[in-house]
Amino acid sequence: MCAHNPPCPTAMASDREAARPVAHRPEQGWSLLCNGVLVFEDTGELLPDGRIIAPHRPLALTVGSAA
Repeated sequence: MCAHNPPCPTAMASDREAARPVAHRPEQGWSLLCNGVLVFEDTGELLPDGRIIAPHRPLALTVGSAA
């Protein structure tokens, strides 16, 4: 689906989130990437084939935690 040069990563690539957004709805919490992936603000994803990728936010560091 991508017509960019160089082309964006495919929906099945591990770096699929690097694709360019073609629609962005911050009030609804999602963006559609040119590879067909829907990315949600909680970092979850919906792939074009219907598979769901669970949210994968990085763990927050707590103040005063031992290193």
